[in-house]
Amino acid sequence: MQPQAYWIGFNKIRGIGSVRLKQLLDYFGSLEVAWNASYSALREAGLGEKVTRTFLQTRPSIDLDLEMEKLSKFGIQVVILDDQNYPHRLKEIEQPPPVLFVKGELMPQDDWAVAIVGTRQNSAYGRQLTEELAMFLAMNHVTVISGLARGIDGIAHEAALKAGGRSLAVLGCGVDQVYPPEHRTTAEKIINNGALISEYAIGTPPDGLNFPPRNRIISGLSLATIVIEAGENSGALITATFAVNQGREVFAAPGNFYAPKSKGTNRLIRDGARPLIDFNDILEVLHLEHVQDFQVAQKNLPDDPVQSVIFEILSKEALYVDDILAQTGLPVDKVSSALTIMELKGLVRQTSPMTFFAIKEEYKNYKD
Repeated sequence: MQPQAYWIGFNKIRGIGSVRLKQLLDYFGSLEVAWNASYSALREAGLGEKVTRTFLQTRPSIDLDLEMEKLSKFGIQVVILDDQNYPHRLKEIEQPPPVLFVKGELMPQDDWAVAIVGTRQNSAYGRQLTEELAMFLAMNHVTVISGLARGIDGIAHEAALKAGGRSLAVLGCGVDQVYPPEHRTTAEKIINNGALISEYAIGTPPDGLNFPPRNRIISGLSLATIVIEAGENSGALITATFAVNQGREVFAAPGNFYAPKSKGTNRLIRDGARPLIDFNDILEVLHLEHVQDFQVAQKNLPDDPVQSVIFEILSKEALYVDDILAQTGLPVDKVSSALTIMELKGLVRQTSPMTFFAIKEEYKNYKD
């Protein structure tokens, strides 16, 4: 059984989220052991009475092999909190989803992403502003994130894709569902140039209770959240609140004083959000003027454990190859192969025959 299967199993248990999963991992050492644990062991691990009983009652009905088969059938990837490719920005939030179901592909360049959210009943002004903003961001190599809802969300996805950019849609249902159904074509485009993402298991229908929690993922994946139009009780304001609590930037588009759809955005500005006056302000505030250079540098940084070890030690001083072997304890063939690849990438250079150093200064700003 793949380790992911146990994460998926626990993800289906009501009341077990990232905090309780960490408790179980700390106590049992693996979720496989936790999955098969007894009532008394689960209680000793710190699981409450109610959650323990819920788990033990639900566990027999969950066929982990079948769950994995269904994911494979629908072409859905599973990214768990322990995975290296789990979005690092999302991992920083207070309660990151333990499991992400992904249809499409998350890419390294999605680290540079901005959320665009707003009302489902946009005005002509809201449509024009959203289209122009999403296209501007896409043309500046910034991934556009939203929630695939009617109105501002759907417009943002479509405009980013039309401009040749990437877009991520965070759903309040399983990624095998499309809601609203009229956005099925948009969803297919996103799958081909981004990803549909959800913390909810496949088969989960859209439910009003699912949408507020998913908003923390929209803001959590993003450097900033931009609210275009929002009424006083708009769900977009929930996303903005999550962004503030996560220490992310919030921009809001100023609107007509009398327009109901501008009440929420104008209030955000009053409460400290940055007014969206000039699109270039977004790039400046988020340090995204050179995002394409950052992305090129990221592709060139070590993506292999052996290269990473070598890069780290050569960042401190230039070393002869024998000293590299001694310090790393790695086999000659692996070090030789890694050095060759790293030279081709421009990550290391020879100061004299067989003596190497890391070209770290060129990438210093990209890591800050």
